Amino acid sequence: MASSSRMESDGDDEAEAEEEEVEHFDDFTLASSWERFISDIEAVCRQWMADGPKNLLKKDAREVSEDLYKVKSELKFSAKNYCMEYYFGNKNEGKVIDWNSTLHDLQLCFGVKEFLVIAPQSASGVVLDAPEASKLLSAVAIALSNCSCLWPAFVPVHVPSRKAYIGIQNMGTVFTRRFEADHIGSQVPVKLMHLEGLYELFVSKFAYSTLDFSMHLFKVHFTMKLTYRSLPHDDDVQGDDPNVTESEIDLGGDTHNRTQWDDDCPWSEWYSAEDPIKGFELVAIWSEKVVESSLEMAELENYSPHEAQNWILSPDMSSSLTDSSKGNRIGFASQLCLLLEALNMSFEAQFMEDFVSVENPGSDNLKSSLVIPPPTVIDRVLKELFHDGARFPDVAAAENKTARAIKGAPLESLFAQFCLHSLWFGNCNIRAIAVIWIEFVREVRWCWEESQPLPLMPTTGPIDLSTCLINQKLHMLAICIERKRQLNEDFQDCIGSQDHSSPQIEEDGLDEDSSSIMQTPGENFDGKRDSSPATSDDSQHSENSVSIVSTKSEDAEPTNLKPSDCIRRGSAGVAGPMMLLKSYQSMHAPFTQEAPLMTEDMHEERLHAVEAFGDSYNFSAQLEKEILASDMSAFKAANPDSVFEDFIRWHSPGDWESDDTKETGSSKSPAIEGSKADWPPQGRLSKRMSEHGNLWRKIWNDAPALPASEQKPVMDPNREGEKILHYLETVRPHQLLEQMVCTAFRASASTLNQTSYGGLKQMATKMDQLYITMTSALRPLQANPLSPGSETIEDIRRLCGVFEHVEKLLAIAASLHRKFLQAPRLSEAIFSDCCSFYFPRMGTSSSGDNAQKEFDKKQPVRAHERLVVSNMFTPPTANQSWRKVLSLGNLLNGHEPILREIIFSKRDKISGNHYAARTPTIYQEEVETYRMYTCGTSNDLRVALSVVSCD
Repeated sequence: MASSSRMESDGDDEAEAEEEEVEHFDDFTLASSWERFISDIEAVCRQWMADGPKNLLKKDAREVSEDLYKVKSELKFSAKNYCMEYYFGNKNEGKVIDWNSTLHDLQLCFGVKEFLVIAPQSASGVVLDAPEASKLLSAVAIALSNCSCLWPAFVPVHVPSRKAYIGIQNMGTVFTRRFEADHIGSQVPVKLMHLEGLYELFVSKFAYSTLDFSMHLFKVHFTMKLTYRSLPHDDDVQGDDPNVTESEIDLGGDTHNRTQWDDDCPWSEWYSAEDPIKGFELVAIWSEKVVESSLEMAELENYSPHEAQNWILSPDMSSSLTDSSKGNRIGFASQLCLLLEALNMSFEAQFMEDFVSVENPGSDNLKSSLVIPPPTVIDRVLKELFHDGARFPDVAAAENKTARAIKGAPLESLFAQFCLHSLWFGNCNIRAIAVIWIEFVREVRWCWEESQPLPLMPTTGPIDLSTCLINQKLHMLAICIERKRQLNEDFQDCIGSQDHSSPQIEEDGLDEDSSSIMQTPGENFDGKRDSSPATSDDSQHSENSVSIVSTKSEDAEPTNLKPSDCIRRGSAGVAGPMMLLKSYQSMHAPFTQEAPLMTEDMHEERLHAVEAFGDSYNFSAQLEKEILASDMSAFKAANPDSVFEDFIRWHSPGDWESDDTKETGSSKSPAIEGSKADWPPQGRLSKRMSEHGNLWRKIWNDAPALPASEQKPVMDPNREGEKILHYLETVRPHQLLEQMVCTAFRASASTLNQTSYGGLKQMATKMDQLYITMTSALRPLQANPLSPGSETIEDIRRLCGVFEHVEKLLAIAASLHRKFLQAPRLSEAIFSDCCSFYFPRMGTSSSGDNAQKEFDKKQPVRAHERLVVSNMFTPPTANQSWRKVLSLGNLLNGHEPILREIIFSKRDKISGNHYAARTPTIYQEEVETYRMYTCGTSNDLRVALSVVSCD
């Protein structure tokens, strides 16, 4: 029993053991790490296929180039991390190869649209081990086959500098395309430098190696792209070197290539700008053609680029266009920023002398940081301001139509030129400005004391109140100097006449002030004094005369006038048909003195004085008493028989109420009212003029009969000139700097506005916008008192940035206009691209993807424009250091292409071909079975090959 029970227990143990063996067996069908890697790739690819391009763009796709995006996923295999990237476009229609567009390197090499790239996440980013690369490519190929995906896949191999790839693409159930690319960095075989050798290299991939390729014909499709680069201006133009001085340029010899590119630009007087267009790249494209022998390729190498079907031009732009760092800025904008800093410091002193005075306690700190140029520089600036340019040109065409809205000085005025010189004087610091201003005022005082004309300022005309106050003062001072000089000349003439002849007897009725009279500038009284009797007036003006004999005696009172009272003086001519009230004589309009000139602050003082008194009318009349008395005296001299009512009819017609007006209800014009046919005129003074004690009548009664040429001047030039000089010598620093800022912006913009840039309408629009922006930003300077660090200063600092952007665009426009005078369409198209590309980026930080982009816009060149473009590629000279032995053909004015790209392809019909016994219907067409892309120069060569095979 015991043995039997033991046997039963042993049997149970064996059964349990068998059951355990069945439950815990090793399943060798489980996936390995490599298979799991394939599965991960497949899952990622299926997800990307399911999302499609539109959804991927909404998720995490990044833009690589125009119409090319990528998504990526990280994978792990054998303790290594890999990154798989899927490149795709939003538009998949059209040809794969388009020389005009910006293609990815792999798209250009292999002619693919969308593709995968899998690479290790390492420092090099390439697979250095060949077995690993093959295994990695096989895993991707299997994964793509499992999900029925036709994307080509690539793996970077070797070292990054070789740009080598291997790849594969499943083309369905029959065909597979394999890819391979590599690069020769040096010692390119001479044979491969020529088109004939490259052609034979491609033919060797599908023809028997024992054949003589030059004796057999193979139909090969061929297209070529050649890139030429013009000489940089630093090599072509010696004068572009900023270290070359004017004396070196002015030396004898050939100066054709020793001038700056912007010598004829208006800003060249102040600074020399770097040419924003360093050169051009020209792409000449030969469209696809069929070549059958290497001899044809040898002939193609001798073709001129002018025989290419397409030309595409791209400018090589300077990097300084988007670099706004202080060290790289040069131009008006950078100096305006410094002037703004000087304005911010100007609040620290009461007078300009305080910034240079040794007694000022804060001057030591200023001396250590702010440098003053040597006296020779100061003398040169003053010489240019006061001695080299003493005429006043017409600058109406130079200024923008909205420039007058900026309260500054006109461009060619003395103060505007002073401000422009100050921008470049001593780096435009406050001490340098103080020094040059003090010397400037001293020179102005010398002109005043010596009665020398003030340069660049008009000596006639009204004061323009739309300009800054200093310009108004200088304009008025120039007029005072001219009148002072005329006074001195009249005084000398008077002394000379007394020495050589007896003094003339003065007429009775002249006051004692009449001996010091002068002729007002701008009024010509010589030869216009009418000293004939009043009764002979009608014979002198026959067109407006009526015979006195035919006048009825009852129509006029007989007047017995003394001969001395009938002398008419200072008449400017008959005042229409108007007649005097008390004498049957035509009314004469007199020569009058000009109203006294007043600057803006003088008008404000007068306005405040009027507001301080209650009766503004009487006070205003009191202020105008001198002018009114002068006009009345001149009127009396021109019309000896006139009365107060006559003067009112001529000077203020609104204060004469005609009886005809009341009866008919209509008013007659002053030219008709009081004509000889209706003499004597019927009417009366207005209520305000007929009031008792009227000030105008009192002035009339006291005014002597004196022509304007014998009157005392209304404006005393000596008094007004000294007042102006006192203002210039004691002006507050911040008031001076505020006016300098407005004037400097206006003058700088007006200088730039003289630039010739052809018909670039966008540039004209930018300039108009700049003036509007300046007007808005500078308006607070002329309205409200500033304080250091105010928001207005920050607004003007931002205005400097806008000014810099426009200044750079203007340099581009000027450079394009000079280069494309005979091809304006090209300049307009390139400038439009520059505006859209650079203006949003100017002044921005260098971070971000957009800041890393370079200008890559290209423009097609039309047939009639090719000569203009080819002339930019000047033939190289023998002494240029870069010249080397020419190895490539297709020369353009002696320039070999810097890059030559060629695509060879061979196409076969799959149907009935040896590739497959029975071909699916989808392949019943030509397929590109062989394709080779070459890119290189005489120093390097890159070759990319793709081959379709039947697996």
